[in-house]
Amino acid sequence: MRNQLIAKIDVRHLAKHIFASMIVACIIGPLPHVACAQEKSDIRESPAAIQAATLTGVVSSAQNPLQLATLRWYNANQTTSFPVGNEPRGVAFDGASIWVANFSDATVTKLRASDGTNLGTFAVAGTAYAVAFDGANIWVADNSAGAVTKLRASDGTNLGTFSVGVPVSNPGGLAFDGANVWVTSGSYVTKLRASDGATLCVVPVGGVNQRIAFDGTNIWAANSSLGAVVKLRGSNCAVLGQFAVGVGPTGVAFDGTNIWVSNGQGNSVTKLNTSGTIQGTFAVGSSPGDVAYDGANIWVANFSSNSVTKLRASDGTNLGTFLAGTGPEALAFDGANIWVANVTSNDISKL
Repeated sequence: MRNQLIAKIDVRHLAKHIFASMIVACIIGPLPHVACAQEKSDIRESPAAIQAATLTGVVSSAQNPLQLATLRWYNANQTTSFPVGNEPRGVAFDGASIWVANFSDATVTKLRASDGTNLGTFAVAGTAYAVAFDGANIWVADNSAGAVTKLRASDGTNLGTFSVGVPVSNPGGLAFDGANVWVTSGSYVTKLRASDGATLCVVPVGGVNQRIAFDGTNIWAANSSLGAVVKLRGSNCAVLGQFAVGVGPTGVAFDGTNIWVSNGQGNSVTKLNTSGTIQGTFAVGSSPGDVAYDGANIWVANFSSNSVTKLRASDGTNLGTFLAGTGPEALAFDGANIWVANVTSNDISKL
């Protein structure tokens, strides 16, 4: 009798242990060969329902862990917008804050990326058009001053204003290559040493150059009047080629493999490999301007459509068009969100 009682107690204890193990498995992850009833019921849906719920873009990309950490399990939507200065035309992310170039005010605004809190507004030499981050400092293209201004990112302290060294100058595009800052100014591209602003070369490339990008080795400048993108060797400033794209090229971005160029008068973007061979041209909204890459997708600011278009970088598939403010022109990616500078509504949208 005593042995039977002990056996019953042991069975009860064993059952309790098994039950506890299953609960733990459901909370912290299934143990081998142990399935949670609730998890099973959640995934037993029709193939159509599963397909409809399939996520696309950065939420499935290991290159963007912040997307996962912030639980971005949804397509882009305008979460909010924040007022900045007049005619914001450039935007950059410094790892913690968003910097916006306010063209008409000759200022830049610094916003905390997490919540949009205004952290300060800082004066520059002339009409602010574009911004770039060099790892420690913010560079601002002073369009009317023929110069660029360097601000310390931590507190906005002005560290100097440097001429781009060309006779007729309207700096409009900026890119950082890891050691130097590249500036487009009319028909020229200038290379400045980031440490001290010294001019390293001034290259005449013809036409009117807009925004600019670095591919890890070379510099690419969108040339609106030539209908082309110009490629320069980063090490010695040599012009390596001029490649036709669409009408009125304005924005340019590198996705790790290919170059994307927005055609401002063609309502499209063109994808080229780094040899300059066109891989495709894809329709977007009206008057596309800046282009940004988020680790998986290409985003395009459609100025006249008051929207941004999201394209899958691998094949150009249109993944959606999302409303921004009025006159979206410039874009930046902060690891989890897309920020859109809206020229006409004087604000910046966070998607």
